[in-house]
Amino acid sequence: MTSPSSSPTNADASPPPFQPVNTVDLVSVEDSKIISVSVYAGRAEITRLFKFNVKTGQNQLNIVGLPKVLDQDSLRVEGRGAATIHDVSISTLTPPPVPTTSPALTSLLSKEKKTQKALARALKSLSSVETYISSVRVEDLDVSNLRNVVQQYDATAGELDDRVTELEAELKSASEAIREERKRLAGPTGNDKLNLKATIGVFADFEGEIKIALIYAVNNATWSAGYDIRVDMQTKDKPVTLIYKASIAQSTGEDWDDVPLTLETATPTFGVGVPTLEPWTLSVQRYLFKKSKSFAIRGAGAVLEVPPPPPRPSARALSYAAEMEETSMSSEANPQIQHRGLQVSSKGGVSATFGVPGLITIPSDGVGHNVTIVKLALDADMSWVCVPKKDSRVHLKAKIKNASEYTLLAGNASVYVDGSFISKSDVPLVSPEEKFDCPLGLDPSIRVTYHPRTKKVSQSGFYTKSSNHTFTQRVTVHNTKASASGAGSGSLSIKVVDQVPISEDSVITVKLVQPALVVPAVDGASSVGAAGKGGEPRLPAPVKVSSGVTAMWDGADEVGQGGEGESGVDLESLGKEGRFCWICAVPPQGKVGLVLQWEVAAPANTNIAGL
Repeated sequence: MTSPSSSPTNADASPPPFQPVNTVDLVSVEDSKIISVSVYAGRAEITRLFKFNVKTGQNQLNIVGLPKVLDQDSLRVEGRGAATIHDVSISTLTPPPVPTTSPALTSLLSKEKKTQKALARALKSLSSVETYISSVRVEDLDVSNLRNVVQQYDATAGELDDRVTELEAELKSASEAIREERKRLAGPTGNDKLNLKATIGVFADFEGEIKIALIYAVNNATWSAGYDIRVDMQTKDKPVTLIYKASIAQSTGEDWDDVPLTLETATPTFGVGVPTLEPWTLSVQRYLFKKSKSFAIRGAGAVLEVPPPPPRPSARALSYAAEMEETSMSSEANPQIQHRGLQVSSKGGVSATFGVPGLITIPSDGVGHNVTIVKLALDADMSWVCVPKKDSRVHLKAKIKNASEYTLLAGNASVYVDGSFISKSDVPLVSPEEKFDCPLGLDPSIRVTYHPRTKKVSQSGFYTKSSNHTFTQRVTVHNTKASASGAGSGSLSIKVVDQVPISEDSVITVKLVQPALVVPAVDGASSVGAAGKGGEPRLPAPVKVSSGVTAMWDGADEVGQGGEGESGVDLESLGKEGRFCWICAVPPQGKVGLVLQWEVAAPANTNIAGL
C-alpha cells in the first residue's frame, strides 16, 4: 500500500490516456448471413447474423446495404460476447454525383465522329464508282479497252468495300468503348434498394470476436395460400387429398438464399385497440342571433350563426413494438450483450405458424415462389344438387372436414376429380375441425327432367265466388351410373331444390299440397308439432314422400347435424320464402319421379300478378 506522503497530489495527476474509437465497416449482404425469415401477409421479419472482431473499449460498427423498405421502428440488435451495445441509429446513404465526362470519353467520342465521316466518304466513293460504271455506253467504249475498264472497276470497288467493312468494325468498337466508359463513370450501380446504413456503438471489455444479430421488419414481402384439392370418387375412406401450398413473393432488395423460413398467418396491426364509446347526449339546439361574417346564414334583419361542432379529441399515439424470435446463437460460452436503457416489447399469440421444411431460396424479384406446407387426407360428404327450375344440370359438391391442426387461410384452389381438372374454386378461412363446401363441377351422369307444368282452374262458393288454381309440376331424376361410387353407399343422395309462390296479399292464399310440409310457427299457429316447449319453433321432421325420397324445407338439412345444434340457420325463416327440397336416394341405373302440387285461391276475377 502506498503511504499518504508518497501519494501524488491532484496537480501531479495525469489524465488517463485517450483511447480512439475502433471503426468496423461491414456490408450487410457480404459480411452476414440471414439465419431466419418469418413472412406475414405484407411484411417479413429478417434476422441477420454478423461476426466481427472488436478491440477493447469503444467500437463503432457501420453496416451498409440494408434495405430501404426496412421499418426503422422495428430494428432490434441482439448479441453474445463481453460487450455492451450503447446506441443504434439508422441513416440513408446518398450516392455521390455521377461524372458525365472524362478525357478518355472525349477522345472516344472524337474518334467515333471521325470514323463516321470516313465511313460516309467511303460509301459516297463506292456509290460514285457504281454510278460511273452504270453510265458507260458500249458505243462510246473501244472493245480493246473493255477489259481494262472492268478490271479497274473491280479493283477500285473491292478496295472501297474493304474500307467500308474496316470502318464499320472501327465504328462498332468505338461505340462499345464509349458505352463501357460511360458505365465506368457511373460507378458500380449496386442495388438502389439497399441504401440504409446502421451505426451501432459497442463497448467491448476484451478484444476478440463477437456476434451480433440484426432483427428487422421489411415491407414488399408477402405470402398467400393456395390449394390443390384432389377427389377420388372410388375411395370411401378419406376421399379428399388437400395439398396446402404457399406462394411467397418479395422485392425487398435482399435475396433470401438458403434460409430457414416460417409462414405466419397472423397479420401485425399497429395502433389498433378496442374502440371506446363516448357519451351520447341530447340537448335542445339553440341559435345565436347576432351580426357576424363567419359561419353565418343571413336572414331578414339578423344573422343566424351555427356553432361549429366541438373539436375532436386527438388520437392517442401508439408505439410499435413486436417481440421477435431469439437467434440461434449459443449462450453457453458468451454472456448476452446488455442494452443501454429499457427495451420495451410485447408478445402475443398468433393464429398459426408454418415452418417450411429445409432451407429455401426466395430471390428479390417480386415473383411468387410456391412451396408445399402440408398434404392432408380428409373425409368428405359428397352430395349432388340440382335446381331444375333454373338449370337441369346437376352440381357435385363435397363438404370437407378440416380434421387437422392447421388453419386453412382463404385462397384459390384447383379442383381435380378422379385425376381430371374440373374447376377453380375458393377455399374460405377454415379452422381446425371446421367443415367447408367445395364445388366439384357438374356430373353429367345424373339427369334431371323438369316436365311442363300443368294447371287446373275451378271456382267455389255460393254468394262469394272464389277462384282456385291448382298447379302440378313433375320432375324425373335418372342416375345413369353403371355402379355405385366408392365415396358413398349403393345409392346416390341427390338434392333437388324447387319452390312454390308466396302470397304478399291477404286475399290470396297459397297452399302446398304435395309434399305436405309444415311451416315452423309458435303458439299453435301452424300444424301440430310445429312448436316446441315454451312456444319456441321446432324443426319439422322430414316428410317421407316415397321409398328413398324425403322432402324438407330448404336449409333444414343444415340444422342440428350431429347433435351440434343450429348452424346459423334461423328456424323461423324456414319455408317463409317457399323454397324446399327433395332428398332422393337413387340407385345406379335407377329413376325417381317427384311431384310438386300447390293451390292458389283468390276472389273470383282477381288479377293475380306473378302467377
